[in-house]
Amino acid sequence: MNPNPQPGMPNFTSNPQPQRPDEESTVILPNAPYGGYTGADFPSPAGVPPLSANPTPTTVLERPRRRTGALIAGAAIAAVLGAGAGIGSYAYLVNDGSVSPITVTSGAAPQPTLDGTVAAAAAKIEPSLVTIAVQSGGRGGIGSGVVLDKDGHILTNHHVIAGGAQGATITVTFHNGSTATAKVVGSSESNDLAVIKVDGVQDLNPATFAKSSELTVGQTVVAAGAPLGLSESVTSGIVSNTARPVRSGDNNDAVYLAVQTDAAINPGNSGGPLVDLNGDVVGINSSIASTSSGADGGQPGNIGIGFAIPSDVVTRIASELITTGKSSNAALGVTVAGSDSEVSTAVGVPLQQVVSGGAAEKAGLQAGDVVTKINDFHTTTADGLIAATRFYAPGTAVSVTFIRDGGSPQTAEVTLGTA
Repeated sequence: MNPNPQPGMPNFTSNPQPQRPDEESTVILPNAPYGGYTGADFPSPAGVPPLSANPTPTTVLERPRRRTGALIAGAAIAAVLGAGAGIGSYAYLVNDGSVSPITVTSGAAPQPTLDGTVAAAAAKIEPSLVTIAVQSGGRGGIGSGVVLDKDGHILTNHHVIAGGAQGATITVTFHNGSTATAKVVGSSESNDLAVIKVDGVQDLNPATFAKSSELTVGQTVVAAGAPLGLSESVTSGIVSNTARPVRSGDNNDAVYLAVQTDAAINPGNSGGPLVDLNGDVVGINSSIASTSSGADGGQPGNIGIGFAIPSDVVTRIASELITTGKSSNAALGVTVAGSDSEVSTAVGVPLQQVVSGGAAEKAGLQAGDVVTKINDFHTTTADGLIAATRFYAPGTAVSVTFIRDGGSPQTAEVTLGTA
């Protein structure tokens, strides 16, 4: 129980405990009870905004013993080696004990401007891909990142560089083999994104971003990064879902509508780009699903269910981090009951409290109302409601569908506040 929820943000009845440096970390898939799932647990919208519902069946996942979690961070491995390296980096031991432009294009799915092959997409993203090594004392980790601009800003996951703010050394290796030391510009734990910066590096190749809202299920995508420390590796697959609510991050505090893919994502891929066949970034690889916690106490690798933070969120958060060093999340202005392992009701999320003066109250919502949709995304769990809210920037007007006193669905236009 979180006794002091932030005003305007959904609350949980249970809160994940902070991860110890020597403890395996998991990410939690919403709607994940022990046993089986139904398609209603995982609504599959076609794209956001607006989101369209398209429920699909899902796979039964085995639960790790440590807590009710079915996912692990996509770039973490061997926690016994990776203390302090941050979830999402390939762990190793060492011997010595104004907004920069982010280019966004339209047309993620149709008519690739390259030759429509994985090879062409990989060739385009390769110059923008970097490997990030984080070293603290005798321990360290390796993750991935993507160049944002010629000023030296680089995007990665928060969990890749989580120790960087506490004095760890961050070294970036570029596609030509050159290296540079980076500093943290800003980081958002709640979105699992971070921007670091190198100085004095010439001939940087900024990546181009596409709109994740234009992705379609079945579309070919390519994941690039440093799985298991093998830099400049690429894998390919398809988009399996365009907006899957996922909980991940350093302390399981990041909740977002992920792009799900079956492209192989392994420890070390975190922070690297997921690109379309134009070579444009449609997401930042962040986490993977797992069937177990690993017999040897480590974290298992790819089973064909990986998750990326969508580019529509990434570009907004990255711009805020570059500009101010911090980012903001949208707030509905409510508290809700729920947990990261709750069983979906397939109905909606009851509002425990509507914050006085908050966005929901201004729109006429009341405690006891059951929220069933944000725009066209069906909200069946607390995490789904959080993810759908955080997808949008503060100040965005959204349509909230709700049921009051068991009656017929109603709709309210809510201008989201700031958490």
